[in-house]
Amino acid sequence: MLSAAFFDLDGTLADTAPDLAAALNQVCREQGKDELPFETIRPVVSNGGNVLIKFAFNITEESSEFTLLRDRFLDIYNARLHNSTTLFPGMEAVINYLEENGYQWGVVTNKPSWLTEPLMAKLGLENRAVCVISGDTTPYRKPDPGPLNVACEIAGCKPADSVYIGDAERDIRAGIAAGMHTLVALYGYIETNQDPASWGAEAMIDSPEEIIPWLEEHNI
Repeated sequence: MLSAAFFDLDGTLADTAPDLAAALNQVCREQGKDELPFETIRPVVSNGGNVLIKFAFNITEESSEFTLLRDRFLDIYNARLHNSTTLFPGMEAVINYLEENGYQWGVVTNKPSWLTEPLMAKLGLENRAVCVISGDTTPYRKPDPGPLNVACEIAGCKPADSVYIGDAERDIRAGIAAGMHTLVALYGYIETNQDPASWGAEAMIDSPEEIIPWLEEHNI
């Protein structure tokens, strides 16, 4: 019987792309650069601030202006962390189902804790999740399975009795390495050149609502 479900944050649990894109475009404006279309930014946002800056300005991390631009982006994003961010449609019902049916649930993200924790608080979830593992909570980051193993230890569950849901290949690789069941969130932030079917997950879901019947099917 499955006893726990863990979620990636950006692009799986919460739709953070509007605030991340707005912060990135503010940096672009400040630098005299044209804004990027939201549809262009959205598939990239799960990769974090470093990748977004490299993507928008076509620079590397070795570029002299990289750190200044990245830090400015993070400052802006932190100031507007929850202006437009919401749970994905149907996710509140999933969380309610988990809680009402005795599942433990938590978040495992590569997002740093100084951004993860206030975001979870603003979403009203900080006291509902059994654990919130950020990118700096452990010495490891996905695709390393270490953060997921820590999540299971905190939740008091076995990896084999848990499912991890994410929208990136690193999420699925981490879940498989930890010995968990895995689901790809196709509604998340997936670039067009990626092939989620090749990641090795047990199943792919088009919306959060599909998590509930998947759990019911696997707990018969």
